[in-house]
Amino acid sequence: MPRTAAPLVTSPIPRVADSDRRRTSASVVLRSVLEHGPVARSTIARLTGLSPASVTDYCARFAELGLIRESAVLRRSKGVGRPHLPVDLDDSRFVVGGVHVAVPHTTVALLDLRGRVVARRELKHEGTEPARVLAGAAEGLAALLGRAANSTALSVGFAAGGWVDRDSGTVVEHPLLGWREVPVRELLGARTGLPVHVDGHARALVNAERLFGRARGSRSLLHLFAGNVVDAAFATHDEVHHGPRSQAGAIAHLPVPGGTERCDCGRTGCLQAELSERTLCRRARAAGVADGANPLHVVGAAAAGDAVAAGMLLERSRRLGRAVGLLLDVLNPERVVVTEIGVMYREDCLAAVREEVGPGRAGIVSAISFPDSVLAVAGGSVALDVLYRDPLAASPEAI
Repeated sequence: MPRTAAPLVTSPIPRVADSDRRRTSASVVLRSVLEHGPVARSTIARLTGLSPASVTDYCARFAELGLIRESAVLRRSKGVGRPHLPVDLDDSRFVVGGVHVAVPHTTVALLDLRGRVVARRELKHEGTEPARVLAGAAEGLAALLGRAANSTALSVGFAAGGWVDRDSGTVVEHPLLGWREVPVRELLGARTGLPVHVDGHARALVNAERLFGRARGSRSLLHLFAGNVVDAAFATHDEVHHGPRSQAGAIAHLPVPGGTERCDCGRTGCLQAELSERTLCRRARAAGVADGANPLHVVGAAAAGDAVAAGMLLERSRRLGRAVGLLLDVLNPERVVVTEIGVMYREDCLAAVREEVGPGRAGIVSAISFPDSVLAVAGGSVALDVLYRDPLAASPEAI
């Protein structure tokens, strides 16, 4: 008799797609609680398109992890039947640490699960050697946590300007700090004993806006950051574009028509050289507007009626507006968020940016939602973005 082939027996292999689907489903459930809580599980099912059984399962797992809790207030549905016991974020138990390294100082902070800053501290730099700065940041976080006896840290988020590679956890290059190939995730993780997540501050603030800010729900979002470092970030369909080795958003050397500032690259009129806060402060000192290197002193002088200070801020905003207009032409986002001291604190500066982008697009431009806590929020939001993307992977050491 002819021999027949034995049936091929295969063992089930977990598919990556299944894992991704579970992670995505968990994310949308927790995001729904963040955005709508206290909210009934049936409402979450309707908002997300998931089955009521799936929503109930995810909520039970989140409750076990301590991320959500049942609300004490019953809600009755529009029809007949038993009232619903809604769920809400449990923001009383966990925090994330935030570290933002700027040129003159490091900001360390603790944020709750709603992105609110519950504690922060500014550490002035005495030299910018990476190991020293990161050791100081770890000590600063430890001090904040020591005073937050009822809170447990899930993880730490790190943000900075320059070229920051999220995947490797490395500051590849930050010329103003003199940093190159700094393994931040490794160094800060060893100091804190917590998971460390790393990203550039422009992208970090896009994540803060889409999670906790006024731009939540936008289908596409452009963010332009103008401090000592000038860079940008772009998100579409809830994903921030990073590009190969996270180089997206490097706009420091865009040319500014009529620019006069000499850039470190050797050219004249680069965007960062023209709009840097260091340039603003140097010009303010030369004009007798303010002493020192704090740009808020220029804002204060303008608020006190100094016409020269106000004029300097307005001119800076106009130049910023031209850059925004250029990026709008290229990317065509639904919303634009600007982080810049004039725009954050003066309506005339925001109006100047809007005027430069034109009346047809002025309405989509707004200031960052966290003007009094930008740097603290930037660091912490790196960690919170990871949490809300994969909430079931919350650090087991913290539970």
